[in-house]
Amino acid sequence: MRRIQFTKMQGLGNDFVVLEGPVQLSSDEVAEVCDRRFGIGADGVLVVTDGDPIRMEYWNADGSAAEMCGNGLRCVARYAYDKGWAMDRNFSIQTPVGVRGVRVLEDRVEAELGRPMLEGTRTVEGADYVLVDMGNPHAVTFVEDPSGADVAGVGRSMQAGFPDGANIEFASRDGDGLVMRVWERGVGETMACGTGMAAVAAVAAERFGLRSPIAVSVPGGQAAIDIRDGVAWIIGPADYSFRGSVGER
Repeated sequence: MRRIQFTKMQGLGNDFVVLEGPVQLSSDEVAEVCDRRFGIGADGVLVVTDGDPIRMEYWNADGSAAEMCGNGLRCVARYAYDKGWAMDRNFSIQTPVGVRGVRVLEDRVEAELGRPMLEGTRTVEGADYVLVDMGNPHAVTFVEDPSGADVAGVGRSMQAGFPDGANIEFASRDGDGLVMRVWERGVGETMACGTGMAAVAAVAAERFGLRSPIAVSVPGGQAAIDIRDGVAWIIGPADYSFRGSVGER
């Protein structure tokens, strides 16, 4: 693989290799970079390109292109602001599903994820799933305890039922908040999924009447989902891990 300079970032343990664009990577190169034994290791690759607006592209760990990534969007916002590409803490980022607003704070980043679109239900092996479009596809089910859910087994088996795959969320109510685990298409189980957290919050707001902001806990930590005028925003951390280079010398 050619030599590339990278920054490693993570939001709630959902980790990314961040590259400055414009750059084109093949699916094989993305998968190689994300390999946790022979590459850098990550849930996906983010390419952030300076411009008006700043542009974000995202690929899953298996090399497949993805429409949206909520934790990745926060990382891109932090990266762009720290590079001086955005002079104001409030700015916009062009994503594959449209322009999204962001706000960079001292210890967290707020990012617009779009309107959660609830698209009916589907029953699979006796469990009911609510289908939610967040710019990318989600299927949300509420269980007694997500820690006991067969996330990997069910997540894998359900992919065949969606033309482009889907992110599968297993959630439960925890007081006025939510607890969640997720299987991400093209990756597997991850420590967090920003758009998945928004999908779960949107379903919970309708089903249980939870009021925003809704705290959503995942294995990697906790973030808040604030649904304003039908638009979901995520407020949570976006942190640096390390920088380096990889590939042939």
